[in-house]
Amino acid sequence: MNKLLKTISMCLLLMIVSGLKAQVNDSNTPLHLMTPQYKLKYGISTVDEVKQTMDKVLHYIASVTPAKLVDSKTGKAVTNYADINENTQLARGDFRLTSYEWGVTYSAVLAAYQQTGDQAYKDYLYERLQFLADIQPYFKKIYQRNGRIDDLMRKVIDPHALDDAGAICEAMIKASLNDKALHLDSLINNYSSYIINKEYRLEDGTFARLRPHKNTIWLDDMFMGIPTVAYMGKYTGHYAYYDEAIKQIELFAKRMFVPEKKLFRHGWVEAMEDHPAYHWGRANGWAILTLCEVLDVLPEGYPGRIDVLDLLKAHIRGLAACQDRDGFWHQLLDRNNSYLESSATAIYTYCIAHAINMGWIDALAYGPMVQLAWHAVESSVNDKGQIEGVCVGTGMGFDPAFYEYRPVHKMAAHGYGPVIWAGAEMIRLLKSQHPKSNDSAVQFYPNEVLTDKPIFNYDASVRH
Repeated sequence: MNKLLKTISMCLLLMIVSGLKAQVNDSNTPLHLMTPQYKLKYGISTVDEVKQTMDKVLHYIASVTPAKLVDSKTGKAVTNYADINENTQLARGDFRLTSYEWGVTYSAVLAAYQQTGDQAYKDYLYERLQFLADIQPYFKKIYQRNGRIDDLMRKVIDPHALDDAGAICEAMIKASLNDKALHLDSLINNYSSYIINKEYRLEDGTFARLRPHKNTIWLDDMFMGIPTVAYMGKYTGHYAYYDEAIKQIELFAKRMFVPEKKLFRHGWVEAMEDHPAYHWGRANGWAILTLCEVLDVLPEGYPGRIDVLDLLKAHIRGLAACQDRDGFWHQLLDRNNSYLESSATAIYTYCIAHAINMGWIDALAYGPMVQLAWHAVESSVNDKGQIEGVCVGTGMGFDPAFYEYRPVHKMAAHGYGPVIWAGAEMIRLLKSQHPKSNDSAVQFYPNEVLTDKPIFNYDASVRH
């Protein structure tokens, strides 16, 4: 009996000693180096990891957006363009080759090719843009003859809105500036003529619409119109286009930018005495993208350029204050109970990374947040290369329920271009900066830090 009690006592003693050894406390463990339980990835991406995500998206869209013609009645392929008639239409894939969303995608794919040199991106872009240019004359003749053609091609031949013309025209200008062998002049001139000469405007010249009310300004139309105007300056060498682009930004900003929040409202209606400010995520994305695109082409020192740059910096400050802990931004930026939205997050990731790469803002201040944002973006890409969590097309509302209950869907085309664009700019950022984990936090350094210690001083010396 005594022997049994001694054995039991010894076992209990060993258990107690073992437990004491396993106990974590402030004296025996550097608790500040414990790994947090992040919901999404945290840390520094590699160029290869970023490109893998981009490639997944490219491979998906390449497989579901054919550059082909079919007969709408028989479904048979039309390969001889001389056979194009009133029944000929673009082959229907998952996404439309002539939409503004795909205009964004074309710009993104061009940027990806420029940053990676991967021929697959160039092939995707050139095949589809040249295809549209090649078939345009045949559809134009039919449209002039009977006023009816495939509606997707009608948007090319006879644009009715900035959505039809702006984003795709800008992409074509950039592609033409990149490679003179592309023959896109006819399309570019047709699109830009609509934007500059036919689009509805307010009395002071601001791009506007007649829905949902007379003389409504949509923040979306900053991007749908202004970048093309600015790029026409570079395309033609006529500086009057630069002046018009700067003027449009000023006109939009005075009505749409809310200084106390450093965010843009989505809509402004002339007849309203008060102007409700719903800071919709993707529309703010179109606004910041506009500022980046215009700054890219305005010559240094051009009158008004500094004002555009100051507006960009202010907007980035406002956006930085709204970023969610997992890297995303919300559907309504200043309402944290609204859902996390992928397309806006991808646009901000591109624009903030681009602003760092161009030297417009500070990498030390904004590099870590844009790295966090990229992790959010890559988490939205599923195994097929589809983008999850993208708000579907959205009109204009003046109550929170309208925005907060908008559906999300992987077939919403708005996310594909921004994700590729964000990845391209992240690759550029990672190649030019030197991010490093220091005391568990992502930090950005202008030069390589030659230490792998968990905590170090700015010069790589170890902290004492």
